[in-house]
Amino acid sequence: MAGMMVAGFVYSQIYFHQQRRRDLKEIVQEIALTWQEKLHLSVIQTLQLEGIIISYTLRKNEIITANIPRQSKIKRLQIVQAREHQIIKKIMNEDQFAAYAGINRNIPDVTLDPITER
Repeated sequence: MAGMMVAGFVYSQIYFHQQRRRDLKEIVQEIALTWQEKLHLSVIQTLQLEGIIISYTLRKNEIITANIPRQSKIKRLQIVQAREHQIIKKIMNEDQFAAYAGINRNIPDVTLDPITER
């Protein structure tokens, strides 16, 4: 009986994770297509950007949900964001990245806002 309960729990966690990842992938595809349109990215750049966004969104989420002090979260998120920008810079030309960085500065940081408001 306990084995079945554990198996059910594990299955539900795997399903939930897969569903969340699928939802995330759909959202990221929309975001990447928006960037493709705004920055005139190639198909390859857009696909690379999707992968980067997914990877770094998962990393940021781990930090946000970690049981660590708020200031530590903010510092870690800033480090991760800087790394993300370094990677994105490698797949874009100078003009594309300058436009990306400029637009990004004007978007509210929904990652940090909930943390800094506490």
